Amino acid sequence: MSYIQQGTPIFRRTSMAFFAAGFNTFAILYCVQPLMPEFAEEFRITPTTASLSLSITTIVLACSMLIFGSLSEVWGRKPIMVISMFAASVFCILSAFSPDFHFLLVLRTIEGISLAGLPSIAMAFLGEEIEPKSLGAAMGLYICGNSIGAVFGRVFTGMLSDFFNWHIAIGGIGFISLAATFVFWHSLPPSQNFKARPLKIGKLVQSLIEHLKDPGLVSLFLMGFLLLGSNVALFNYVAYVLLGKPYSLSQTFVSSIFLIMIIGMFSSVWTGKLFDRHGKQKILFINLLIALIGVCLTLDTILLIKILGLGMFTYGFFGGHSIASSWVGQRATKNKAQASSLYLFLYYTGSSVGGTLGGLFWSSFGWGGVISMNVGFLFMGFILWAFVSKIVQNSKKNAEVA
Repeated sequence: MSYIQQGTPIFRRTSMAFFAAGFNTFAILYCVQPLMPEFAEEFRITPTTASLSLSITTIVLACSMLIFGSLSEVWGRKPIMVISMFAASVFCILSAFSPDFHFLLVLRTIEGISLAGLPSIAMAFLGEEIEPKSLGAAMGLYICGNSIGAVFGRVFTGMLSDFFNWHIAIGGIGFISLAATFVFWHSLPPSQNFKARPLKIGKLVQSLIEHLKDPGLVSLFLMGFLLLGSNVALFNYVAYVLLGKPYSLSQTFVSSIFLIMIIGMFSSVWTGKLFDRHGKQKILFINLLIALIGVCLTLDTILLIKILGLGMFTYGFFGGHSIASSWVGQRATKNKAQASSLYLFLYYTGSSVGGTLGGLFWSSFGWGGVISMNVGFLFMGFILWAFVSKIVQNSKKNAEVA
């Protein structure tokens, strides 16, 4: 097998391709988050209904990822990823012309299905084509593209909608994503080490069931569900707080709040170094605690303290997610790709459930209700942390006895 090595022109092209791919996926996925108050006002719908513009996309993305990963084993990696990105970009542009909210939801559903073709295959492609020593650098650029795309999608649409309207904002994201698709298609070399395999549904289902029999893995899957659920709920409805009284901030300023997400890029790297030194259990607990303190600080009426709370929560969220997702890869002794797919499935499902459920709490109890829900999610996270820690300790004791 011939692998792509770091420092070569083909490695740079491959890394750039996946940076563009990560940017494309997350810019389209999260571009509607700062626009929810506008949807609620223009279409005369509740904040909970407006949240479906993101929730419905993430839930179909989560379900479709389980399918696309298997299809790529038969049809190949690059063709599905290119078609996925192109289709998602085109439907994003079309959604800018939505005459009503129902039509927007239909297109956002199709976007979710289209987007699933990339994250479900990207890691498999990189693992097959990049030499092991260079994999970390390539994966880092892909994840960096995810982060920057998520931040850019939110900030860009929020600012553009402030100056023009949400139609132009979403259309702008679609055209930028289309350009990223052409960069990906042109830069990414064809697969060299891919070998098509027949699709065996029975074996796939069996491997998924085996992972679900492991209580430690199930706890980590649920941890991802709770973490992203609390994150999306918090950032979905903080815009309503800041746009309303007593703050009455502009849409541009409120959208710039999403720049806080950049903290996550540093949090993930820093957390990785810490848990190598101090262990996953201790650092995961600390990150959950930081997230909990941050959530509680957002209850303060002073704007600076509220923003500080959002920053602390973001740090704890990304740190906790990086530990939980890497722990899944270490704990799964076989069929690691399926274990990662299950984690991502529940991770994105958490986004849909948390985003919509947060809307019910917002409508009934205001910002305090959203924070109460998040606190409940994080307390459940602590219970799962204790459960996984106990499993790990029992495994160590059994190993010592053996």
